[in-house]
Amino acid sequence: MPDLFVYGTLRFPEILEALLGRVPRLSPASADGWRVAALPGLAYPGLVRAEGRAEGLVVEGLAEAELEILHAYEDDDYTVETVPLTDGRRALAYVWRHAALPDAWDPAAFDVAAWVPVCVAFRAELPRDRAPREAG
Repeated sequence: MPDLFVYGTLRFPEILEALLGRVPRLSPASADGWRVAALPGLAYPGLVRAEGRAEGLVVEGLAEAELEILHAYEDDDYTVETVPLTDGRRALAYVWRHAALPDAWDPAAFDVAAWVPVCVAFRAELPRDRAPREAG
């Protein structure tokens, strides 16, 4: 499975745990020619083409079913594209399809603890065959 470049809510281990039931391996990454933009009226960001560099992480070792869960989580407001990373790797990324604000999204201002229940509820609504299996 391809790696996934994450720059917003999926960069937080707590969010990945709530969605997938585990935290896959994460490594720092960045992509030139992109920025992590604040979105009007939304707590989460979008990746948009722009001068500069988008900072984030690469999620490695996702199973196909896990990637499907993340695709569903990100919904149709994003397209999935392969982006080149500054270290020479390539990874899938969720690219925002609509207008974004000129401001950068600030991950330090994101309330992870408030978002985890949203992710737990999303996971609970998945069809049984798409929900990740619990370890143990």
